[in-house]
Amino acid sequence: MESGDRSETDETEGDEEGLTYAETGVDVEESEAATAALTGAAGLAGDVDESEDGDDSEGVPTEYAGVLDLGDRYLGLTTDGVGTKLLVARALNDHSTVGVDCVAMNVNDLVAAGLEPVGFVDYLAVAEPDERTAREVGEGLAAGAESAGVRLLGGETAVMPEVVRGLDLAGACVGTAPPDGLLDGDAEPGDRLVGWASSGVHSNGLTLAREAVTREHEYADPFPPEPERTVGEALLEPTRVYADLLGPLRRHARAAAHVTGGGWRNLRRLGDRRYVVDDPHPTQSVFAFVQREGSVTDAEMHRTFNMGTGFVAVAAPEAAERLASDTDGRVIGRIEEGTGVAVRGLEL
Repeated sequence: MESGDRSETDETEGDEEGLTYAETGVDVEESEAATAALTGAAGLAGDVDESEDGDDSEGVPTEYAGVLDLGDRYLGLTTDGVGTKLLVARALNDHSTVGVDCVAMNVNDLVAAGLEPVGFVDYLAVAEPDERTAREVGEGLAAGAESAGVRLLGGETAVMPEVVRGLDLAGACVGTAPPDGLLDGDAEPGDRLVGWASSGVHSNGLTLAREAVTREHEYADPFPPEPERTVGEALLEPTRVYADLLGPLRRHARAAAHVTGGGWRNLRRLGDRRYVVDDPHPTQSVFAFVQREGSVTDAEMHRTFNMGTGFVAVAAPEAAERLASDTDGRVIGRIEEGTGVAVRGLEL
């Protein structure tokens, strides 16, 4: 870390007792292996063959959305949920923001593929119906949809007391793109990386974050860096919606990555290259708090969280400068020969 950022993240690389994501019950490598097994068994490893009813639409492999080539346009689908961030909301009895997270996690994946979000449906599973909680979830969904410019098309509410404790919230989003609209280009050595700031933890890595901050604190305790907020409120900061980047991305970028589970290693999804990040966006105080309270190493933090940069695009040098100037992004790094991800010299 550069000296100017030491107030934002603590260096604990040598702490053998530091928390890891795997120790809290989430092993990313095991998850990736399970996902590969699921997609392989379901026949999703490659392009979809002609369907039995004669529909000649083809599946287009992308890293962030399921996409069908309909000839005159692409149709894309994503599905995602809020995850264990819901446990923080339940602890504070405040579900007013989790709907934003649900919309954002789906919409941002569509944008990373070059698809314009057009419609969203939600799935709310509860142990028992509660009017206040349902209203708060709905208000968050509406706020997220408005921010993304997407229509809420309805959804499903299921009461399953034997399956769900509290509630679970997930959704699916549909998007479209013209024939030349997908962000499916390959990253090339010499290309630049453009990054956009996150709004905080977003909706990934909460299992590690919760374990870290509750070692010595309650969610209702004042958040030390900003005592006007609680610890729980700092974790509940809604996920930023990146839908406004779609136009500039289509004009200037080759490909894009939504920095979600797996942290900065998401850049590997852009292609088999070496990604060097030497000027990421500043990390918010919540990350330093999580790292300090859990004695989490720098590497584990960057392998788990977005660390202040929630969305990244690849573009040729001149196009990258235009992309940054057309938005609130900035050039954060470059692509080299080789493989792997390095953030300020930290090999991930």
